Amino acid sequence: MKSILSTLLVLLFTITVSILNGQDIDAYHIYNAEGERVTFSDVVHHAMETDIILYGELHNNPITHWLRQNLVQQLAADTTRALAVGMEMFEADQQVLMDEYLTGIISERNFEQEARLWNNYQTDYRPMVQYLKNNEIPIVATNIPRRYANTVYHGGLEALENLSEQAKSWIAPLPVTIDLTLPGYANIMEAAGGHGGENLPKSQAIKDATMGYFSAKFIEENPGTRFFHFHGTYHSNDYEGIYWYLRYYGLESDIMTVATVETADLSTFDFSTAPGADFVVVIPSSMIKTH
Repeated sequence: MKSILSTLLVLLFTITVSILNGQDIDAYHIYNAEGERVTFSDVVHHAMETDIILYGELHNNPITHWLRQNLVQQLAADTTRALAVGMEMFEADQQVLMDEYLTGIISERNFEQEARLWNNYQTDYRPMVQYLKNNEIPIVATNIPRRYANTVYHGGLEALENLSEQAKSWIAPLPVTIDLTLPGYANIMEAAGGHGGENLPKSQAIKDATMGYFSAKFIEENPGTRFFHFHGTYHSNDYEGIYWYLRYYGLESDIMTVATVETADLSTFDFSTAPGADFVVVIPSSMIKTH
């Protein structure tokens, strides 16, 4: 009887462990630049020692938004340094509107009616904007007005010279230097199969240049402030894009980059396929999308 009972207990324990193991699903893994598994705390610790953080996200992924929100909150809790946040989701001509909202001059309703918000603003970006507003943390609208990026796509960089001086104040100073030999831009041309010609990667690069320029401008005008910028991960993968332009505009500050990728199976992720970054967040491709 004892033997049967022991056998049943072992079987029950084995089944219980199997069930528990089946429920143990990781939402993400994080790797450092050397391909070693690290924790979110390691990312926070590194960010605390860095002047500029470029956080590359996947725009429709809830995990990347959640991690970004938590990282910003950790940085905001550091009372030894001021914090400012730059956002790809807002364009430079919206800075006045953003400042009016953050300082309470206009209502949230008026802000949202006029701000040309992304479709997923309410779920993915409003929580961040509200947190920053409530904690009096500046938001920098760094991106080029999308109509001008479209102008580059259809008419090349030279078409920007036709803009008014006011319009030119919302983009990186002309003429803009673009290195189309950088792998990120070269890959865009290759993936498009020649459609759009050089204007396609140039329309991407003018976004990077403008985000880099307005980030650098704010940093130089606010010495000592830690600057956190978030954007689509392709805008800083492999230390290109915004990172490249921050260096081009003369910033010598420490810069930390975070890249985000999806994979079918976290347990078999091949780190050699990951973009270059100080930290790479890997998320299951089965993760539910926000839009």
